[in-house]
Amino acid sequence: MVYRFTAHIACGLDDPEQDDCMLAGLAESDNEEDFSMMFMCDFGESDAQEVSLGMDTHCLVTPDQGTAYGCVRLVELDGDVLRVTLDPTSLAELGLTDPVVEAVLCAPEADTARMREVLSRILAYGRPDARPVVRAL
Repeated sequence: MVYRFTAHIACGLDDPEQDDCMLAGLAESDNEEDFSMMFMCDFGESDAQEVSLGMDTHCLVTPDQGTAYGCVRLVELDGDVLRVTLDPTSLAELGLTDPVVEAVLCAPEADTARMREVLSRILAYGRPDARPVVRAL
């Protein structure tokens, strides 16, 4: 099964002077009850505690603060649809039932381009065995 939503909002934040972490986000709207996906990673290298906890990679946050680290397996852009395939073992943590999420990108082009730029860097962060396959981002 696939969960599909229309992303009217997209953002990419990566200024270490202003932001706590790198963040690439997609949301149906600015209503907290609507669906959203926030991909995040630290700016710097992970410390020993983060490594020991498996937090030395990207994380994904969904509504209600569902959070999983290193859970993205594949990201691909097909036209205006961003398809994200997740590790099925992370679905409960994320509060999701489907391992594939498709976002129809309807946000302003500049915002979408910025989100894609930051997302590519987030997905390349951390230990190599937790990095997803990225196609045409």
